[in-house]
Amino acid sequence: MESIRRACFLCLLLLLTNVSQKAQVKTLKLDELKDKISKEFSGVKGNFALAFKDMQDPGNTILINADETFHAASTMKTPVMVEVFRQAAMGKFSLDDSIQVKNEFKSIVDGSSFSMAIDRDSGEGLYKFINRKRTIRQLVFEMITVSSNLATNILIELVKAENAQNTMLSLGAKNIRVLRGVEDIKAFDKGLNNTTTAKDLMIIFEQIAKGSVVSKEACREMTDILLKQKFRDVIPQKLPRSVKVAHKTGSVDGIKHDSGFVILPDGRQYVLVILSKNLEDMERGTEVLSGVSKIVYDYYVNQK
Repeated sequence: MESIRRACFLCLLLLLTNVSQKAQVKTLKLDELKDKISKEFSGVKGNFALAFKDMQDPGNTILINADETFHAASTMKTPVMVEVFRQAAMGKFSLDDSIQVKNEFKSIVDGSSFSMAIDRDSGEGLYKFINRKRTIRQLVFEMITVSSNLATNILIELVKAENAQNTMLSLGAKNIRVLRGVEDIKAFDKGLNNTTTAKDLMIIFEQIAKGSVVSKEACREMTDILLKQKFRDVIPQKLPRSVKVAHKTGSVDGIKHDSGFVILPDGRQYVLVILSKNLEDMERGTEVLSGVSKIVYDYYVNQK
């Protein structure tokens, strides 16, 4: 009997040792990955943040400057999309309702009117519909896939920025700020800008990927839209074509962002957010960001 107890004890000790060794190996791999990413970032002038989370193993996470605040640029359009789907689910409107396309909006500073400049908007195709109607669903698609600023402002006027802000807070994204639409110059001059952190965007995309925002059906629809993103020069740029990326980008002078989740052919997923600011060389900065995405992908596919 004593020999049996001794054998059981040795088996348990061996099991615990193996678990500990595996945990150490994973920690070492994560530390090595984090160091490699940081080295890549140091190769170009600018400030960077990254958040990575394995959807199958939440402990497999990397955060680099993840609580640092960045100008959100067009990454703020993801919270707006979530809020549109939330209000549609509440019955405030249908995604298939039509609303008039217009190009006159009010500044949050003093209510004065301003218009969008077509030459500053990557979603220029929507301008031919001014004074005509488009469905809310079509406007969301334009806002995300071609980053239409005009569609964004129309939708923000519909759902209200403060509602999008409060919804993000309820999801646990506590530092993101959704204050206004796009091209509100008076607000910009007063420092009233939409801001985000890598960690907040990670929280939002993790919940979309899990199907826990609004409803599973809403998350499937949002994912389908994010998968059709036209700007693919960061996270997807250097990944195999068999890999799907549901993501939203953001870019203004000196700023280049990408945020979303990556879906492998075998169904495994990970969330990745890469933010940058104060870039002196946008082309070189974009190259570094896409290279970091490839580094993360190589780590992920080779760790199992």
